Amino acid sequence: MMVFESMFGGGHILIVMLGLLGALLLIVSVFINNQVAHYTQRDERHKEKQLEYYRNTFSQLGVILFGIAVSLFIFFFQQSYLERQRQEAQMQELLAKLGVRLSRAAPLLEFVAEIDPVLDDGGAYIDPADGGSNGALSAAGPDLAKQVDAIELLQREIDLEDFGAMQFSGDFQSSPLVNQIDPSLWFGMVKDEADLGYAAEQLRQDYGDLRAALGARKPDEGVSDPAVASNLKREVLDVLWDYAWLRDRSRRLVGRACWFLSQGPKFLSLKPIPAIETRYDSHREWLVQARKSYEQVSAGGENCYAMLRVAGQS
Repeated sequence: MMVFESMFGGGHILIVMLGLLGALLLIVSVFINNQVAHYTQRDERHKEKQLEYYRNTFSQLGVILFGIAVSLFIFFFQQSYLERQRQEAQMQELLAKLGVRLSRAAPLLEFVAEIDPVLDDGGAYIDPADGGSNGALSAAGPDLAKQVDAIELLQREIDLEDFGAMQFSGDFQSSPLVNQIDPSLWFGMVKDEADLGYAAEQLRQDYGDLRAALGARKPDEGVSDPAVASNLKREVLDVLWDYAWLRDRSRRLVGRACWFLSQGPKFLSLKPIPAIETRYDSHREWLVQARKSYEQVSAGGENCYAMLRVAGQS
């Protein structure tokens, strides 16, 4: 009955009722036909004619109702089949778009992997507002100059506009299947994309501020001047904060997309993994949880955790 209802919706009740009523009338007409034969043998013409009328009426109504039920069954079956075919085509299109976008987004994590040693120098990076105090945050003098050199190198390596490839929600929004995605997963995806876009824009501005603070000086020259070094330190901390958001949100987006793709058409029924969706003080804490889930699945022939390109683990 559940399968029947899924195919025909509320119309299954009408089809069953019409079919049963039509069949019942045909059975009654057969019974009346037996009575007609009985009265024919007894030569009771009046009764015979009366029952023949009822027999013909019931049989005609039965055939009509049963025919309507069969016609409705065929109609709803065809509609259900076409709907399933349409949804399957939409699903294949969505998966194809997801695969293409993931293939464009995943290579960006090669750049993100180069951020790891800059942020996690001397321990896992934690926002100073949350008590972070690793080597990357406390660097001064020659270490600060090395940080500025590393940041300038990273700045030259990639165009931040490329991170627009991680806007996975755009492909979902253009699909009629978007309303079937778990709301929490959808909200998490959209929020991560917004955070990533904000981090990229802030990083673009903070790169400029860092260059302005350094001026025409070389990094080792800048840190030797206390006033310039103070400005450099402030701008470096801003860049590190941007990096932290950029790597966390980009890996979350790629990991989630790889997980989706690994499930094929079943991904629309996925539910959030609380440990994956939780926000942690450090990115390393999230990676520990991501490894437990994403190492178990693969997409495009690549393990979803390996796709995150974690420095020292890829």
